[in-house]
Amino acid sequence: MRKTALGTFVALLLLSVALVQPVAAQTTLRVLVHQNPPMVEFMDTFNQQFQENHPDIVVDMSVVNANDLSTVTQTRLSANDIDVIDMFGFANAVQPYMKNVDPPNWQQLADAGLLMDLTDQPFVANYDAATIADAGTYNGKVYEINLGRVVYSGIFYNQDLFTANNVTVPTTWSELVTACETFTAAGIPCMTAGGKDGWPIFVGAYGLIGALYPDQAALVEGLWTGTITWNDERALDMWSKMQVYARDMIESGASGIAGDAAPGRFASGAVAMFPGGSWYAPAIESAEPEFEWGYIPFPGSDDAEDNQYLFGKYDQGWAIAANTPNAEAALTYLADFSEPENYQAFVNAVGFIPTQETAQLDTHLGAEVAPYLANFRVGYEQYWVAPRGVGQYANPWASYFQPFGTFDDPQTLADTVQADLQSGLDAAGS
Repeated sequence: MRKTALGTFVALLLLSVALVQPVAAQTTLRVLVHQNPPMVEFMDTFNQQFQENHPDIVVDMSVVNANDLSTVTQTRLSANDIDVIDMFGFANAVQPYMKNVDPPNWQQLADAGLLMDLTDQPFVANYDAATIADAGTYNGKVYEINLGRVVYSGIFYNQDLFTANNVTVPTTWSELVTACETFTAAGIPCMTAGGKDGWPIFVGAYGLIGALYPDQAALVEGLWTGTITWNDERALDMWSKMQVYARDMIESGASGIAGDAAPGRFASGAVAMFPGGSWYAPAIESAEPEFEWGYIPFPGSDDAEDNQYLFGKYDQGWAIAANTPNAEAALTYLADFSEPENYQAFVNAVGFIPTQETAQLDTHLGAEVAPYLANFRVGYEQYWVAPRGVGQYANPWASYFQPFGTFDDPQTLADTVQADLQSGLDAAGS
């Protein structure tokens, strides 16, 4: 009896000791990303694996529209309620010839001390030096690891429809017009796009801009200095072609198609072509895995030599809040993500052109863009910084034309765009 009582006492003593033992602290890592279905799907899987490998960390991931990412990032960094941030590659740096401009958001955040200096972190070395320098470095310090380049100036095309209708893959603007006319005559819409979201319409025409202005940095400088205007002869050619693209090439009803629904519409085989960024490839393959498609530069010029370039940008990257209370967890998150095996899986999922030298874009998209990668160029909107005071139309956007906008005359639109730009240039004293 005494032995039983003693055993009970010892058991109770051990239990009381256990109850007062400190419970291992659990960190909630707050991650912000932009809406991109293949990327979000990959991140859900990665986060689950990360939590299994680090049971003391819980990942709380927020997803916002790409158009809202910059504003939400600044708000949450200022409120100190975010740890890891999805940021687009550093771009739109202010040039010496620019006056009366606002620095890009990433520069403002770095200047305000809101981004962590990652310069000496070991995982930075996993990315090629040119990418780190071009897309994540400011004032000699690394604030972002960039995860990939994307192409946005190409056209996906339905190989079976091209073959069935004896249409040759176009290499010039005239050939593209003829191809669309052939498909339309056969009762097949030429192109589709996510017109409901607006931006896919003008992004779809970036290749047309690039074909007419291959040196995009020179285009930006020319607009600022006045040697190029949006209503000169070459620009009027651009606007005239943009009207044909918006009015005649894109299918009727595209204004009701959401951006994330357009890849499925194309993959269904209902349309011949789909102008847009390389990031759509995984969604197309997910919708119809057996669908046969190709990807070509947008042939915006009647000189085929002008149509061999693919224009794009440095896309998503990771940054960390300078004031995060969870610095160790955030750095572990980026280190795990940057492991070559995890990064390769990410590239395969989202279709990025890799920024790690050991990674390969071993997908159908990779094979399609490979012949043009030597001609990859950073696009116009990555260089352009508008002066304060510009009007609402001071952009080279095809979406200004009906049925997506209100304009129906290229000359009128050209004059309006230049006037809206000039108002800002005049205020800046350029």
